[in-house]
Amino acid sequence: MNKTHIFEVSDTDIGLRIDKFLVGQMPDFSRSEIQGFGVLLNDKPVKFSQKLRLGDVVSVTIPVRQTDVAADNISSDFALDILYEDDDIIVINKPRGVVMYPSAGNKSGTLVQNILAHTQLSALGGATRPGVVHRLDKDTSGVMVFAKSDRAFRGLVNIFSTHDLTRKYMAFVWGVPNWESADITGNIARSSRNRQKMTMVKTGGKPAHTQVVVSETWSRAGISLFRCNLLTGRTHQIRVHLSVHGFPVLCDPVYGRGSNRLGSVKDSDLLDFLKNHSGQMLHAEVLDFLHPVTGQQMHFKARMPDDMQELKCILDEIG
Repeated sequence: MNKTHIFEVSDTDIGLRIDKFLVGQMPDFSRSEIQGFGVLLNDKPVKFSQKLRLGDVVSVTIPVRQTDVAADNISSDFALDILYEDDDIIVINKPRGVVMYPSAGNKSGTLVQNILAHTQLSALGGATRPGVVHRLDKDTSGVMVFAKSDRAFRGLVNIFSTHDLTRKYMAFVWGVPNWESADITGNIARSSRNRQKMTMVKTGGKPAHTQVVVSETWSRAGISLFRCNLLTGRTHQIRVHLSVHGFPVLCDPVYGRGSNRLGSVKDSDLLDFLKNHSGQMLHAEVLDFLHPVTGQQMHFKARMPDDMQELKCILDEIG
């Protein structure tokens, strides 16, 4: 249902342009957004450049935004793991193997469709991406926040664009480093040879910065567990940075170079896991940010998923 707001012009508003007046009355909306609403002055259509007089009544009708996510395609294939929810945001622990939102090859079973079966999302994200302010790859699991209200959407977009938040990931990787921590920097761009891949480039691209800490190592298996702090948010950033520096993420079909490593695996359980598991061993573990509406400090941590726990058990057995 469309929502209508009524404003009466007071002494302090005399002579203001209508659009400037409404920006002050409706701070959650930009001037361009307001100009797309239905605005009447004393029940008559107006130009936004028109000046106001004392006692004028301005009505603003905000149309309900629609999305292209069909309700009959909402999936019940998996239960939502909700870490937090209020009127403005919802925080989900995304499972591995789930696509973010509908696309040409994925019409149903997406995370957005499952969330819409539970609650509403801000349509500001777009027709097929309501509430979406950041994304995880299909085969990456972990913490994600979605905007339920338009005000939250705008706030979260600003938070992610300015990188004013903390995002920490865990990754099982090939290789055992001789260092305890590292700062990886290097611009990332789409590969000219394969448009489905990203690559590090010497010129062009976008700056990317990943902080890496070695959490555990299994020397006999030649595998480590890294914890990565994402200081920028480029597509495939962690996967690209780690692979280029010689520590590709396990089970990553794009950057993992697993076929070159499997010949060195002697343990049958580990070999079976690596050959048959689908999806890179990468998990968004921590997400910290200020609530986009209340300003409250928010902290979320998603436990290590079952498949990564299984892998860790196998590695611990090898020693």
